[in-house]
Amino acid sequence: MSNEVELTGIPETMLWTLHNRAAEATRSGGILHDPDCVRIYDSIAYDYQYNFGKPDGTHAQRARIFDDAVCGWLAENPSGTVVELGAGLETQFQRCDNGAVKWVCVDVEESIAVRERFLPAGPRCRHIACSALDLAWLDHISPGPVFITAQGLFMYFDEPDVRTLVTAIVGRLPGVQLMFDAIPPWFSRKTMKGFAKTRNYTAPPMPWGVKRDGLSALLCGWSPRIKYVEVGNFGPPRGPLAVLLPVFERTPVLRNIPPVIARVLTAA
Repeated sequence: MSNEVELTGIPETMLWTLHNRAAEATRSGGILHDPDCVRIYDSIAYDYQYNFGKPDGTHAQRARIFDDAVCGWLAENPSGTVVELGAGLETQFQRCDNGAVKWVCVDVEESIAVRERFLPAGPRCRHIACSALDLAWLDHISPGPVFITAQGLFMYFDEPDVRTLVTAIVGRLPGVQLMFDAIPPWFSRKTMKGFAKTRNYTAPPMPWGVKRDGLSALLCGWSPRIKYVEVGNFGPPRGPLAVLLPVFERTPVLRNIPPVIARVLTAA
């Protein structure tokens, strides 16, 4: 089996996040224990540094925040279902598996094909090859407690598509919790003009950007089933930006600058 991976566009971003998570997982004192990520990273013949440049810990920090939320939810719902939209080569199941959770990875066909090579599906971790916007994946989710995650996904959709997806999720799955990250409008505009991560890699356009201060009201306005939205900034785990993040959190104007993570709680 070839260890080369041919990906472009949004699917290629799974290698960007893999690059950053693997660097953190191999760092002494890193915030993420992720041996499967490192295994996959080392197995793929791809010039990460050439395309994505020096790694940073932001994606690892995001993964850690999502892990903490999922593991906390699983403590109360040990045999519940976690649905991972835009799963790519994320190894959250491997990090959070409690031996009883039912896990569902949803991604486009070419991404699932790559995932299957390194993270085969199993009895408690199923793969569904379709876009998150193809609501047919909802037909495969069993009744019961459900937690849905979407790391690094919604920003690649237009706002009407995000609204359709979110309202379908909360409408079809009573009591569901949904967690996703979002970028600010200024960064969305930057990507729409062509954001060159390095001189060798330009990130795909990210049409949906939203201010932190308006996100909760926006989501609650989409559906009466949404009861509460927790929103917080996130950034790298160390360095000047990490030190300044609490200041950004407390300052109304500044807290709209960093990316955010939202956790949506819904009516049962």
